[in-house]
Amino acid sequence: MTIITHVKSAAQIVTMKGASYAPKKGKAMSEIGLIENGSVVLIGDRIAFVGSDDDAAAFLESVEGDVRIIDASGKVVTPGLVDPHTHLVYAGSREKEFEMRLQGIKYIDILKQGGGILSSTRSTREATLEQLVEQGYARLDRFLQHGVTTVEAKSGYGLTVQDEIKQLEASRKLQEIHPIDVVSTFMGAHAIPVEYKGNPDAFVNVIIEQMIPLVAEKKLAEFCDVFCEEGVFTVEQSRKILEAGKAFGLKAKIHADEIVQTGGAELAVEVDAASAEHLLQTSDAGIQALANSHTIAVLLPATALFLMEKPARARRMIEEGVAIALSTDCNPGSSPTQSMPFVMNIACLSMLMTPAEVLTAATINAAHAIDRADQIGSIEVGKKADLVLFHAPNYQTLQYHFAVNLVDTVIKNGKIVVEGGVFIANRKKASN
Repeated sequence: MTIITHVKSAAQIVTMKGASYAPKKGKAMSEIGLIENGSVVLIGDRIAFVGSDDDAAAFLESVEGDVRIIDASGKVVTPGLVDPHTHLVYAGSREKEFEMRLQGIKYIDILKQGGGILSSTRSTREATLEQLVEQGYARLDRFLQHGVTTVEAKSGYGLTVQDEIKQLEASRKLQEIHPIDVVSTFMGAHAIPVEYKGNPDAFVNVIIEQMIPLVAEKKLAEFCDVFCEEGVFTVEQSRKILEAGKAFGLKAKIHADEIVQTGGAELAVEVDAASAEHLLQTSDAGIQALANSHTIAVLLPATALFLMEKPARARRMIEEGVAIALSTDCNPGSSPTQSMPFVMNIACLSMLMTPAEVLTAATINAAHAIDRADQIGSIEVGKKADLVLFHAPNYQTLQYHFAVNLVDTVIKNGKIVVEGGVFIANRKKASN
């Protein structure tokens, strides 16, 4: 029997209406489609109605079946939050490196000493597929409790053909068994493994000639990402990898201009990447290139905070017309968090984004960054029934109470999966 759910009497509904075909830019990032004292009606796994309580009552008269009512009085209802940049699947922990950085050692120097990504690579190679799934599942539970209903998940801690495939297979398994939708990205070009130290071009050839074809053959990823950075992959190497991925049907993403300005933002535009991510050091020319493109700038303010670096120039980007999304960058080294609400808080406090802008960046623009804006990211008829109810009388309160999880209820595909802040969902049945 189809489940009908009436979320009624919400203090505010943040619909994000009207941005499914193009991301919000500039002043449009503040246009969040607010409805006061409204209702959302869900039929099965789709949104069937959005509007006033009175119009919802009239709509329900034409619908057959029992209606489950969720009283949203005094609450803000938003689309399910979307996290478009995570390194969800990994093993191991790097808390000792955190202490090293507090003592003044730079992240790139830790990487050169065999720490950083290479440390997580060792742990991930040693872990079994089952262990990676178990640990990833626990992280997804925490994402869900913080209102996230869709995440992107990158590989990149295997750095061998076998271990990259293992990571992506873990992501696929998590997509099958966890309520959250997991969108997979192949990122074999995350670091130069120790086996290829001093010969990075040989590793680039492995990525292009062995990894990408196998990932495509097994249909394990939708995107291909690369860490274009000093001491990692050059612009030329990155271009070569991303073009090879595109030749096998993998859409481009790029870690760009995080530590030094390399021209990664310009490369993202050149290869028509879905997103350019990090962008702490992006030049004025890079910002202008992004503004004149379809590429989403995915900003990661929690990463900048954790690394004690200046954040990306969000205000300049918004003024120039760049479409901005936000993400946790969930990973073991530079952003070990699963809290998108906290990321939104940090975006306000460190990058001077407004409460409306961060909601846009964490919903519809984030959906565009993973090519899902036709399905998620706004509360519109026909889209997936992914909603979050927050303990807040208005959307500004979500950012005023920083570092507090105000999530009350999460609805994923029309099913209540978090209620009263408690995770109640059962594992999805894995596909054969």
